[in-house]
Amino acid sequence: MNQRPGNQLFDAYFTARDMRDVFCDQGRVQAMLDFEAALARAEARVGLIPQTAVAPIEAACQAGHFDFAALGEAIASAGNSAIPLVKALGKQIATQDAEAERYVHLGATSQDVMDSGLVLQLRRALELIDSDLAQLGQTLATQAQRYVATPLAGRTWLQHATPVTLGMKIAGWLGSVTRSRQRLQELKPRLLVLQFGGASGTLAALGEQAMPIAQALAEELQLGLPDQPWHTQRDRLVEFGSVLGLIAGSLGKLGRDISLLMQTEAGEVFEPSAPGKGGSSTMPHKRNPVGAAVLIGAATRVPGLLSTLFSAMPQEHERSLGLWHAEWETLPEICCLVSGSLKQALLVTQGLEVDAGRMLRNLDLTQGLVLAEAVSIVLAQRVGRDAAHHLLEQCCKRAVAEQRHLRAVLGDEPQVTAELSAEELDHLLDPAHYLGQARTWVERAVAEHSALTA
Repeated sequence: MNQRPGNQLFDAYFTARDMRDVFCDQGRVQAMLDFEAALARAEARVGLIPQTAVAPIEAACQAGHFDFAALGEAIASAGNSAIPLVKALGKQIATQDAEAERYVHLGATSQDVMDSGLVLQLRRALELIDSDLAQLGQTLATQAQRYVATPLAGRTWLQHATPVTLGMKIAGWLGSVTRSRQRLQELKPRLLVLQFGGASGTLAALGEQAMPIAQALAEELQLGLPDQPWHTQRDRLVEFGSVLGLIAGSLGKLGRDISLLMQTEAGEVFEPSAPGKGGSSTMPHKRNPVGAAVLIGAATRVPGLLSTLFSAMPQEHERSLGLWHAEWETLPEICCLVSGSLKQALLVTQGLEVDAGRMLRNLDLTQGLVLAEAVSIVLAQRVGRDAAHHLLEQCCKRAVAEQRHLRAVLGDEPQVTAELSAEELDHLLDPAHYLGQARTWVERAVAEHSALTA
């Protein structure tokens, strides 16, 4: 049997395949090789190296030419991935053009290769995440509008509160997605920049040609040229990680809401069903929220990984020992977890199954108590706030004690019927008439999403 190496059992569940491809060994190595090829082109443009050296260097900068297992073994002694890769690259080039081999990696340092390679990977990762966020936003906008007037019980402290609508709840999810997309757009100019400083950040080895080469290299890689190298200034990466943490948390909120609405006692909204999805190994009746589990799991795991990035920020002098190393697998893993969460969020929200009838029945579980506020507000305008609140409180207690609907209790209370007609009471105790600005919140969330997408 042909098996892929490494820990693959959970990848399909927790990580999107296209994101794992970005950060697999091939993806990491190719990004570093892209830097080396671009460096050769930039240095030839400026005249530091002969133009004839570029083609042999570019031809060798293909990840498929390298033995990843051998590179892994060499990293254990070298201390980073760039050192053995550059050596192996030089050998590859020398077999075709010994003269060109002299110009490989000229003026750069290992961290330039690794950090710039990482930025190239993050650019692709950001594109994937933003694309999925845009798709998720559109799905949520559609669903929010579809269920804009579908009432269900609002829940505060996990208890029934006043009615809301499913569209309003979805609009809340949509708003967080829109804000995350805005944050990603805002950080792009800070994140997608070249790392190029040489041994200690001065580019002294390149003399007066340093800045022209840096500018040409940034152009070749289509990255911004920062004000200075950032070998031990890691705020750019941590900012990106932080936004990913916010995305994970927002998706975790979505997953938590879905899982609670799927509970047997609620049974109002469900993940889409499919053969073999959400079952139990022993209980045939089970329908578990397996998509929501990924969202909640990622929201639980990402903060710990993010704390590693923050902990690694106080890096020593011009090059760090250990703290830089702590980042290598951390930020890619955050990207992978968020990608998996987004894929599951799309699957869940695109196929939401909604039981509006169950929502109405659940709204009436407390026999009208969830609408006591609506009656109290109107009554307060006629008998005063304190008097109205006290009167409704007593009626609610009586309804519970006598196991009667609040409407019946209110209809029997002379102090209430003296102020409110039967028609007024029926109107006030209809959930559809106490939804406040739910429709407005949906419209505003959809409009903000549409403005960003346009």
